Amino acid sequence: MSRLQKWWNGNWSIPVTAGILILLSFGVEHLAGGTWNSVVGPQWWIDAGEHAHGSGHAFTLANLLMLAAAVIAGYNIVIKAVRALTVRLISIDLLVSIAAIGAVLIGNFWEAAAVTTLFAIGHALEAATMNKTRSALAALVAVAPDSAVVVRDGKQTEIPAHQVRMGEIVLIKNGAKVPVDGQVVAGTGAVDEASITGESIPVEKAKSDQVFAGTVSRGGFLQVLATGVGADTTLARIIHRVEEAQDAKAKTQAFIDRFSTWYTPGVMVLALLAGLITQDVVLALTLLVIGCPGALVISIPVAIVAGIGRAARNGILIKGGEYLETSAKISAVAVDKTGTLTEGRPQLTDVVVLDPSLDRTAVLRWAAAAEAGSEHPLALPILESAREEGVGPSGFPGDVTPVAGKGIVSTVDGQRVLIGNAPLLEQYEVVDERGAGEAAHTLAAAGKTPMIIAVDESVIGVIGVADQIRTDAPEMVSRLHSAGVEKVVMLTGDTRLVAEAIGRATGIDEIHASMLPEDKLDAVAQMQREGHTVAMVGDGVNDAPALATADIGVAMGAAGSAVAVETADIALMGDNLLKLPESVSLAKRTVSVMKQNIVIALATVLALLIGVFAGGVTMSMGMLVHEGSVLIVILNAMRLMRNDVHSTAMPKTARTPNTPHSTHERNTLAS
Repeated sequence: MSRLQKWWNGNWSIPVTAGILILLSFGVEHLAGGTWNSVVGPQWWIDAGEHAHGSGHAFTLANLLMLAAAVIAGYNIVIKAVRALTVRLISIDLLVSIAAIGAVLIGNFWEAAAVTTLFAIGHALEAATMNKTRSALAALVAVAPDSAVVVRDGKQTEIPAHQVRMGEIVLIKNGAKVPVDGQVVAGTGAVDEASITGESIPVEKAKSDQVFAGTVSRGGFLQVLATGVGADTTLARIIHRVEEAQDAKAKTQAFIDRFSTWYTPGVMVLALLAGLITQDVVLALTLLVIGCPGALVISIPVAIVAGIGRAARNGILIKGGEYLETSAKISAVAVDKTGTLTEGRPQLTDVVVLDPSLDRTAVLRWAAAAEAGSEHPLALPILESAREEGVGPSGFPGDVTPVAGKGIVSTVDGQRVLIGNAPLLEQYEVVDERGAGEAAHTLAAAGKTPMIIAVDESVIGVIGVADQIRTDAPEMVSRLHSAGVEKVVMLTGDTRLVAEAIGRATGIDEIHASMLPEDKLDAVAQMQREGHTVAMVGDGVNDAPALATADIGVAMGAAGSAVAVETADIALMGDNLLKLPESVSLAKRTVSVMKQNIVIALATVLALLIGVFAGGVTMSMGMLVHEGSVLIVILNAMRLMRNDVHSTAMPKTARTPNTPHSTHERNTLAS
């Protein structure tokens, strides 16, 4: 297709052609007096020309050019109006069509050309704006890789990206786009994941790390095992979700659509009554034109598309317009602790020796030997620390028995080893004569998870384990408050002491500790009964009931998680906590723009109506002002595409130590 053909099939060919004809009409009239000496058409047509031109001349060349402009600009408008009528829909196009045809019939060729051309310009502006506001989606599509280098039969083979098979080894070289979702099996490198997570800082990748299709290698060489190809990649799911979200209607938009179905016929009735009462056809036609709710109709969708597109560009997926609107009303945010406020990877912080005949190494050896047969995440930091100090267990305990809510009982070298809390000691009738309870309380008050260790009938020590608080957690809470969130609530299965330590460190407003999943659901429901619009941030597994009950469910670090991308109301693709307040702020700004646009649209129509009845507002002037209001609405919505000062990309590498994670929590499956 040539450039000329492409332009002719574009949005601007009709309004530009009509505009040229209008200018030619003015030029002919100015240079040649506007006279075309031949009489053309039936008498009513000639009379129309005379009526329009105010002279005795026959139908003029200037009028013919003006009529041609009206026909070219109005043809598609009339077609759309007729198509709408076939499905019993009275559209805005019908108002313009009746007004333009009526203007032609009474000889107001300039008015007909001006109205249809300005309306066509408005349509072109709307189309161009929607394309612009969908730029985030276009950018996502653009980063989709075209080719991939795979290892087949021991050789490097370049193939189209969609032909990569699951389980194949894909080679990622410096500067290349990653064509699949996969796991690094060899090599190291830095990958720019901005297209997925919105983070601008490249992420170092090594063996066992995950990579995503559409990201770009910024150095190094990676061999990747393909685990997601084609439509199963994270990028494909994001594109699909953004596409659906931008088309989904908000409640306000649905209301405007219903309003328009009554408003448009109302304008037609008003114009008819005004014409009958005043016997002024021009007044009636003018009312049809200025009553067009074009700016009102576009005011909501253009803001929604811009807002959702802006969020997607920053690694925030919002499911649709309805959820965008709801997010603007969020007044309470409930957050899970582990994996949200904390990194979810606890580390051994303390070993308190209570048996004078043992040292730190011996206590750690007993703890590691007992935990060697445990599948719980808290066992891992103990085992890792023991291996680092050279006292890691060489085998497995003879028997491991978990005790719900208390800890575990193991058999090591024929001796019984308890590791857990004070109630575990009581259950097995072990007397605490060495102050283990006090030591455990001290560790818990400091925000650490205490575990008492007893061998046979004797307490030998207490170890402390702590998760890592994210350094951006306090900033997240602060920014949520700045965004208008009244309270941030922690819902955790941890003990009260441990939870309070996190609350002090992060500035959490309200703490609910020792909670089971059903307790979290009740807490969310209670906040809703108090009148709050609640957002719940969690891992989507143990927090599933609370996430489903909340007004907005938020998934953190959803990149690579098909379930989170598809089911969460808001999916934060990266692991950056500051994306949460950013999403709330963006939702509030978007809704604010929607309200501003509605006011602009309605105020314009009201002012024009007053102007028509007061005199001085012509049909063409009314359409000009009307299209001006459409442009203002569009420009107002486009502000959402600009970078916001609160849009912050913060790497997740920096952490604050000593975040609690209690023995109780390991058994409640609540966090």
